[in-house]
Amino acid sequence: MTPIYPDLNAASVFITGGGSGIGAALTEAFLRQGARVAFVQRSDASAFCDQMARSTGNRPLFIGCDITDPDAVQAAIAQAAAAHGPVQVLVNNAANDQRHTLAEVTPDFMDWALAINFKAYVYAAQAVIPQMQAKGGGAIINITSISYMMGNAGYPIYTAANSALNGLTRSLAREFGPDRIRVNALAPGWVMTPKQLEQWVTPEGLAAHLARQCLPDTLAPEDIAGGVLFLASQASRAMTGQALVIDGGVVVTG
Repeated sequence: MTPIYPDLNAASVFITGGGSGIGAALTEAFLRQGARVAFVQRSDASAFCDQMARSTGNRPLFIGCDITDPDAVQAAIAQAAAAHGPVQVLVNNAANDQRHTLAEVTPDFMDWALAINFKAYVYAAQAVIPQMQAKGGGAIINITSISYMMGNAGYPIYTAANSALNGLTRSLAREFGPDRIRVNALAPGWVMTPKQLEQWVTPEGLAAHLARQCLPDTLAPEDIAGGVLFLASQASRAMTGQALVIDGGVVVTG
């Protein structure tokens, strides 16, 4: 039942962390729009690409990349552009919500957490914006989280990075609006990805979270795809500098 956005057909799309979890659902959703999708992650995603080619008839381009390395991100985006044309849509999705307490934070952990959850978003934006400027516009979607809105404990550097991403989103929207580059954030709630189910979800914790939602159903990765497609398409052409929340009704914005 996903709407079709004609302007996304053949669009050059670049997704970080696009082979697993929410990212995999986003890759599939763009492929089904007819987009030319390139994605990066550290682990091999050849089997996922084979699966997508069979199920959608549209094969994504997988590029192995450590997103904490600015040079590697620049090279990956250049490779994607060479294959698919200048990037029109960037989805900064890759993140790591490793649980930690403040007392456990070391300088090395701080550098690692910020490199994945904030700096990589900056590097990717730096790489695609000149391409978007030359093409006359584009869309950047920064995947954040409702964790900072809820004031969640248990991962303070992660929530701080998510909060910072909203500031980055608004500033980039203002700076590059004259180039018709739209920059928005999308904040998912607790999505039941394989990683979350394996590492963090407990019956008690999930029941408590569902009690906070207005809607009674758990969120799946596919539930995030519709919002990302909307923000990427010309259906949202007058929308920039905003944060779209998809969380089943935990937080209320506005």
